[in-house]
Amino acid sequence: MASNSTSVVKAFFDLNTYTVTYVVADPSSMACAIIDPVLDYDPASGRTSTKSADQIIAYIIENAYQCQWIVETHVHADHLSAAPYLKQEIGGKTGIGNKVPLIQNTFANIFNAEKSFATDGRQFDHLFNDNETFKIGNIEATILHTPGHTPACVTYLIDGACFIGDTMFMPDYGTARCDFPGGDAGELYNSIQRILSLPDQTILYMCHDYAPGGREYQWVTSVGQQKEDNIHLAGKSRDQYIKARTERDAELSMPKLILPSVQVNMRAGEFPPADDNGTSYLKIPLNAL
Repeated sequence: MASNSTSVVKAFFDLNTYTVTYVVADPSSMACAIIDPVLDYDPASGRTSTKSADQIIAYIIENAYQCQWIVETHVHADHLSAAPYLKQEIGGKTGIGNKVPLIQNTFANIFNAEKSFATDGRQFDHLFNDNETFKIGNIEATILHTPGHTPACVTYLIDGACFIGDTMFMPDYGTARCDFPGGDAGELYNSIQRILSLPDQTILYMCHDYAPGGREYQWVTSVGQQKEDNIHLAGKSRDQYIKARTERDAELSMPKLILPSVQVNMRAGEFPPADDNGTSYLKIPLNAL
């Protein structure tokens, strides 16, 4: 557990998807927010479970927190969101950046989504504008639109710390890929510079860690550390970064769970509508990505 200023931050690491979910709490009001929750999914069987989400619920209940928000940094391509389950069990409003319709429009076409699928973001309770502020109890949070990995990514600046989604990883792993539909290495570089313009002591919370070289899993760094040590950024110009990022992306395979993840997450974590037999299905578009 880590604390910054008045807020309390608890991380939950999912080893299956290398994803970090955060609970950010305000002890003065007992309100909290959940950032990037994971729904467990077995791609071999198509079964989902709520083991990871239930750990978060247990922590919130144990500490007598009240869930005020369940927010996403972006439409994830590597895990399914547990937001609907958490909202059902402990309440809270769901939120994401207001550019999410760009993602929904793109992938509605790729998956040939049902005609009733709305591409205006209405599946979420709130769409955050760039520089918008909101409250977690008495703690103020600010939205930074940080596109590049996807066009709809946001960073949450909460009580002096940043929850940066997939913009950057720990310094020894670099930065996010930019080859998904709508991604852009130049935009990501600009977004990262926006984050790195914050004071050097600003704490940065990662959304993922992959423990390169077999080190222990880590997900907390700082602006100053990223400036000095990030292997994709330190000492590189914008043009050098774009060239290296583009070349690297051309070598990468698609994430294992991109097809199920995006189909679910573009619906704010809900499954596609069930067929007439009562079962919900995920599509695999052949040769589309």
